[in-house]
Amino acid sequence: MRAANRLRRLRRRPEFLRVQRNGRRFATPGLVLQACPVHQPATLSGPAGSSGSAHLDDIGIGFTASKKVGNAVARNRARRRLKALVREHMPTAAKPGVDYVVIARQGTITRPWPALQQDFMAALKRLKMLARDDGTGDKVRTGQR
Repeated sequence: MRAANRLRRLRRRPEFLRVQRNGRRFATPGLVLQACPVHQPATLSGPAGSSGSAHLDDIGIGFTASKKVGNAVARNRARRRLKALVREHMPTAAKPGVDYVVIARQGTITRPWPALQQDFMAALKRLKMLARDDGTGDKVRTGQR
């Protein structure tokens, strides 16, 4: 079994925008996953290991749910489901040195848990952002949307 990587939260708007602008995305019925490699670590502004510094061995993760998902209660429920999903799978399945943004969809709240897990793993696999390559050599189109 592979050692778990450290998860780092994306909290600032520019971090989310960088992933959206420079990354790749894959949508499933339960969620949208965006991923963007971290090309250079951020400068250390505080003591080593501070939460504001990005390291190439970390996995950056951010969550978002728009008003399309529902009212505040529905959006918070959707984010909680996505956070549980990420806690369970991301430390061992995701590739280090990549920032991810998980976006809730209307189906996030009502989708059965096993189906939501399959959606997440399929999105990771499709974006070629799994920690280990399965060796299938499948090509993913990276052209403009």
